[in-house]
Amino acid sequence: QTLLGAAVSDALDNGQVVSGVGGQYNFVAMGHRLADGRSVLMLRATRMGRLGLQSNIVWNYGYTTIPRHLRDLVVTEYGVADLKGKSDEECIQALICIADARFQSGLLAQARLEGKVDPAWEIPPRARHNTPAHLQQALAVAGADKFPRFPFGSDLQPLELHLAKSLRALKRQMSNWPGRLAAIGMLLRGGRSDKAREGLERLGLAKPKGLKQKLLARLVGAALCEQ
Repeated sequence: QTLLGAAVSDALDNGQVVSGVGGQYNFVAMGHRLADGRSVLMLRATRMGRLGLQSNIVWNYGYTTIPRHLRDLVVTEYGVADLKGKSDEECIQALICIADARFQSGLLAQARLEGKVDPAWEIPPRARHNTPAHLQQALAVAGADKFPRFPFGSDLQPLELHLAKSLRALKRQMSNWPGRLAAIGMLLRGGRSDKAREGLERLGLAKPKGLKQKLLARLVGAALCEQ
């Protein structure tokens, strides 16, 4: 998501396609055509990249799925930015306010450098607390931890849910060099808990064959123990 309102969903700036558009553009365009329609795009404020934590809200990007003239509602875990009918400056300010606080200063500095934001404008104090820790604290105070994880039930077994959580965490860790280095310790530890053994059996890694499977089994086993 760029500060000027464009959204990037299906490809990278080097031309590599990472997913299909899936009709996203059509839904956005329809939201603008309907008299009482709105387009809502939701994304996480950050992601783990090869160089560590990165902001999903950036100044500009070399590829576009949803052009800036179709900007509307953008949602992150930190709030909602209403961009429809707003000026570039208003869009930039609104998106910075729902960006992760660790990247807000850099985004604002870039916008100022390009002359798109009033030099006197400052990030509101309420938005400077956009961090995972502050969000968890706010949710805990509100009693959000009392809500069931799947309010309408799930066909997945507890072991499968635990596997999914552990494998997602392992995928995030292996996406950057600090995490890969930490994986060396995981290889040495392996996994010795009952949940780890059950999980490895479920994945067909209880009796690994060959070096690749043995290393994978130790990594997954350690991840299962840590979650």
